[in-house]
Amino acid sequence: MARDGQERRTERSRPGGSAVALSTAYDTALLDLDGVVYFAGGAAIPYAVEALVAARDGGMRLAYVTNNALRTPDTVAAHLTELGVPAAPGDVVTSAQAVARLVAEDVPVGSRVLVVGGEGLRVALRERGLVPVESADDEPVAVVQGYGGPDMGWGRFAEAAYAIGRGVPWYASNTDLTIPGARGIGPGNGAAVEVVRIATGGRVEPKVAGKPQPPMHRETVLRTGAERPLVVGDRLDTDIEGAFGGGVDSLLVLTGVTDVATLLAAVPAHRPTYVAADLRGLLTGQPEVGADGDGGFLCGGWRAAVSGDALVLEGAAGADPLDGVRALCGAAWTWAGSGACGLDAGKALARLGL
Repeated sequence: MARDGQERRTERSRPGGSAVALSTAYDTALLDLDGVVYFAGGAAIPYAVEALVAARDGGMRLAYVTNNALRTPDTVAAHLTELGVPAAPGDVVTSAQAVARLVAEDVPVGSRVLVVGGEGLRVALRERGLVPVESADDEPVAVVQGYGGPDMGWGRFAEAAYAIGRGVPWYASNTDLTIPGARGIGPGNGAAVEVVRIATGGRVEPKVAGKPQPPMHRETVLRTGAERPLVVGDRLDTDIEGAFGGGVDSLLVLTGVTDVATLLAAVPAHRPTYVAADLRGLLTGQPEVGADGDGGFLCGGWRAAVSGDALVLEGAAGADPLDGVRALCGAAWTWAGSGACGLDAGKALARLGL
């Protein structure tokens, strides 16, 4: 079950355990999309559709939480439904919605807001009673910047710089430096934010709404009504850090950008409560990681420990490799304490075939 934030911060020297399926232990899954539900090209990740349908049929609410401010909730819901996971627009929470709420709390209804981004931002602002405009000369009271797609021109960044230079407050949906696409990794909204920052002399910082910042977590909880949420993601610096900052539990799936070596080196704010190969992890419990009293950490048929400047791993034939990962996390995170583990994990990971 979810624990209070202080417990979680002090206990996360090893992954947690659950005697029941995570879809039973938590009432709502707050799911990232890219690298979790589907690949960058839009195709479903193996086992994702079946696992989500089973979790939903078992009573777990599914909410899809994305830092991508370009697409509207209607568009995202239609894509998920096409993949085989029926979803309504109300099941989707975007950083555009989170930043629109942030702006609406600071300016009167009906205010003009300069939009540097795509349709997702415009729809979210209108939902809050704000008026999207296109030029710094339209007398905006705020500038909102979000990912606008690969074809967004430099003129949009110039409009933002002109308005910010005149003293107009600046907001950003998120600051992810990169975004995955069908052809590879491209510059994300964070890179575009840096363009505007440079153009304005670095004198102003935007208010940021998206993961891992608190406004995104707040938006998600307000829209879903989750009481025992579980954040599910593939990125340590957005999904898992956002869960840590919000004081809720998290599940890292290894279908996206984070590999096991990066997980072992994670600082406390980036350490997930649970680890799974893919979304089938929602449908099972997770074994406890125990200490053996001799400096080792046990999980399933594996024992992990620190020897010199390396992590070492011993395991029984046929033992689940994910249990080996969990045991290694216990050894690495305990050794690192409040820092990042710099121990050599090469041989240990080779034993797992990772």
